[in-house]
Amino acid sequence: MLQTVSVTPGPAHNGTDTCNVIVFGEAGAGKSSLINLITREYTARVSSDTMGCTTETNAYETEISIPLKLKVKLFDTAGLDEGPGGTVPNMQARKVLKTLIRTLMMQGGIHLIVYCVRGERVIRTLRRNYDLIRSQVKMRVPIALVVTGLEYHEPDMEAWWRKNERIISNHGMTFAGHACVTTAMSHKNASPKLPERRDESYLTVCKLIEQCRLSNERGIRGVNRRGTNKTTSSTHKNIVLFGQMGAGKSSLVNLMAGKDVADTSNNIQLCTLHWKQYPVEFDGRSYMVFDTVGLVAPQLKKAEYLDAVEDACKLIQHLETQGSIDLLLFCIRPSEVADTLQKNYMLFHEFLCDKKVPIVVVITHLEQEGAMDDWWKKNSGTLRDWNIRVDDHACITAIKGNRPNLYEESRAKIHNLVQEFTDDRHKLKGPLVGNGSLQETNDIVHFFTRRCGMSSDDANELADRIKKTR
Repeated sequence: MLQTVSVTPGPAHNGTDTCNVIVFGEAGAGKSSLINLITREYTARVSSDTMGCTTETNAYETEISIPLKLKVKLFDTAGLDEGPGGTVPNMQARKVLKTLIRTLMMQGGIHLIVYCVRGERVIRTLRRNYDLIRSQVKMRVPIALVVTGLEYHEPDMEAWWRKNERIISNHGMTFAGHACVTTAMSHKNASPKLPERRDESYLTVCKLIEQCRLSNERGIRGVNRRGTNKTTSSTHKNIVLFGQMGAGKSSLVNLMAGKDVADTSNNIQLCTLHWKQYPVEFDGRSYMVFDTVGLVAPQLKKAEYLDAVEDACKLIQHLETQGSIDLLLFCIRPSEVADTLQKNYMLFHEFLCDKKVPIVVVITHLEQEGAMDDWWKKNSGTLRDWNIRVDDHACITAIKGNRPNLYEESRAKIHNLVQEFTDDRHKLKGPLVGNGSLQETNDIVHFFTRRCGMSSDDANELADRIKKTR
């Protein structure tokens, strides 16, 4: 028997057999209709216009069987972006949504967040509500996109995604998965296609929930590059450190470890020629930090650059087969130029990790600043303008020098961020290293020529190398 309950919010089901899903979006986006599609009952009240009809957070329990039985608890939230005279004013709706998320996350009870949007919406207008949710969960919980109102979309509903996927990516929105659906009910004047498309939509949404949700087990399952589930047997978290030569990556390893475990370079020469791993422990937890070859420095010749990218690719694939990657640390100098930053960011975050791994930027060499955090206040907007979007940041020094207080402050910052972003709830499912969105050689070549400014010949050579490593 399906139950409808008002959530104030109260305790969420977080047992081993229940998946908790928050559905949010603009007023009139079809959230309640989506609930009815999934439950296959007319349990949630729907509106016939763009005004919202959900005035509070309601929860609905159902069971799906795609492919195995899964109990699902769906949280239907008040619509966002209504004016002061709307059913629920926007500020109130946003406040209630934030409270719900915080409460359930403290209980470890959110397995998936679904962003429900209508197909006719302009893509750029979706960013504000996306940023709202992302700021609350910071990649602890996967976000999936469900596009409604596609009952008459031709040649098929999925065509909406094919048309808009690149636009969504260019606006800095990343989703764990998507579903293009119709939630419309059949009526006497409906197209003969509608019942078939509605059934297709039900199956698509159920598969989306199953594939994108977090596991109920606290040891979240990773996915290896062949797509088979593999439980991580190791007790440590994997951290990949990347950035330009001379950015201070090896010094950052030593800062985290509290002792000298990595060789450092004082003259920006090739200090790390191949990725190296360092076991690091603090606050009773174990980590494996992987220091990668520094990229995009003048000293790095073409052959060395291609070797470095191939080396990074092999590292990511190696970690996938071992379980997963828990965190990317992007190490930069305060004076780095846009081109250098963008190429490093796009290579690791977009290409190698398919935007599925939390990323924190660490700005080093700030020991001479009056207040290290002032750098972020002055420059964070510039990074956003360069389409470098991160989950958090740390302004630090990795040099003891004459200011040991700043060194200890920096260590505390890094430790806190590492602990926060290697929490099991951050892990997302899905293959990396281009297996998600860049499978073909032509796609890889296009990425490196258009996104990284590489010549066509070099991009083709690199694509061949990458394909051979799979």
